[in-house]
Amino acid sequence: MGKLDGKVAVITGATSGMALAGAKLFVDEGAHVFISGRRQQAVDDAVELIGGNVTGVQGDSANLDDLDRLFDTVKQEKGSIDVLWASAGMGEQGRLGEITEAQFDATFSLNARGTLFTVQKALPLFNDGGSIFMTGSNASLKGYPDWSVYAASKAVLPAYARVWVSELKDRKIRVNVLTPGQVATPILEQVMDEPTKAQFESMIPRGKMGRPEEIASVALFLASDDSSYVNGMELVVDGGTSAI
Repeated sequence: MGKLDGKVAVITGATSGMALAGAKLFVDEGAHVFISGRRQQAVDDAVELIGGNVTGVQGDSANLDDLDRLFDTVKQEKGSIDVLWASAGMGEQGRLGEITEAQFDATFSLNARGTLFTVQKALPLFNDGGSIFMTGSNASLKGYPDWSVYAASKAVLPAYARVWVSELKDRKIRVNVLTPGQVATPILEQVMDEPTKAQFESMIPRGKMGRPEEIASVALFLASDDSSYVNGMELVVDGGTSAI
């Protein structure tokens, strides 16, 4: 028996890395999973990789029309949601004095604004007792140089969670933040050069970056009844980086 048997889960930004690993694990644990991503080919590739019990919907989580299309698809195919993992996000380096309006707007549009409206648009379909969680970042905890905009855009997520716990308590919907550290994902490869990656890896007590599957297992915990008494929390999964 799977931990998510009969559940319907929605995972945004799930065409690669941690969220893709999570989508595959959720399906293995009995859920039907809806995934979204910006590029149709990437969505198609992810659906093929996962294999079954998955529906892919192309869309940008910063675009409210695309979010409407995602949840309209969920409504038509399954009618309700038990788990939402709002994982779509982006980040790029920018040192104070060199940050552009375009960088700021794009980052906050997806990470802060997009996450809020993803949750808000999912709510009418949500079953009472469900689980919502968002992907944070330990960049919001450590003060890494050149990452102030990204860090700030992720720092809003625990504030969302604390307020939404109060607002959703009558429906017994839990809201948490899954905050990973340095994880070897395709996106990390795009935004970091080799010296930067080596520097970040040196901060991890075990000296080795996390794997997407290690984050996926924690996502399964938050999605399942195993975390029934975990609510309004930021669960940091960074190998101890932010503890030292």
